[in-house]
Amino acid sequence: MIYYVEDDDNIRELVVYTLLQMNMPCRGFAEGKAFRTAIAEEKPDLVLLDIMLPGEDGMSLLQFLRENQQTAEIPVIMLTAKGTEMDKVQGLDHGADDYMTKPFGMAELVARIRARLRRTGTKTDAETLRCGTLSIDRRAHKAFVDDEEVPLTLKEYDLLLLLMENSGAVFTREQLLERIWEMGYDGGSRTVDVHVQTLRSKLGHCACMIETVRGVGYRFGGDPA
Repeated sequence: MIYYVEDDDNIRELVVYTLLQMNMPCRGFAEGKAFRTAIAEEKPDLVLLDIMLPGEDGMSLLQFLRENQQTAEIPVIMLTAKGTEMDKVQGLDHGADDYMTKPFGMAELVARIRARLRRTGTKTDAETLRCGTLSIDRRAHKAFVDDEEVPLTLKEYDLLLLLMENSGAVFTREQLLERIWEMGYDGGSRTVDVHVQTLRSKLGHCACMIETVRGVGYRFGGDPA
């Protein structure tokens, strides 16, 4: 899992979307408070960090990561408009593993992320997906809540996996029908609602992670209860 802290919505959404398309699970945060909350629930494999943020700035967040024993070894790449040599030196001296200035190319960013993850032995297509106490083991084809297996049907598992792999992305009911069921499925989009309802009932306190986007469809990314 990759965390990206960036207050510019357009940049953040573009990076998150691109990484998800590259099979790199990613969550975006507009400010430090939400980032701190998330990192207390799930430690990421890598952090992308802007410097100029509302409230707590990126340098302070970097210091927080490096001073915490649980997060001190997490690779951090700074992505910022502050591009002078002194800015870069300061970022690296404060513990950043890499430093890229805006505007940056997505291909280069992906390459640098992969390089950092290779050095830490982390796979970008991790066999286990986690969000809070909810996890999916791709190898075993099983889902767990609080380390207890959740009995899912094949379609329920495929639905949960698709949503988790694309955390934050909104899927219409028609898109879900095409991805999970046959494209020619004629049962109507109601079948999606039924499966989501059943899936939520099995996920217990993690049910709220599957959000309904009114008038559109569903997405994964709600906070666990």
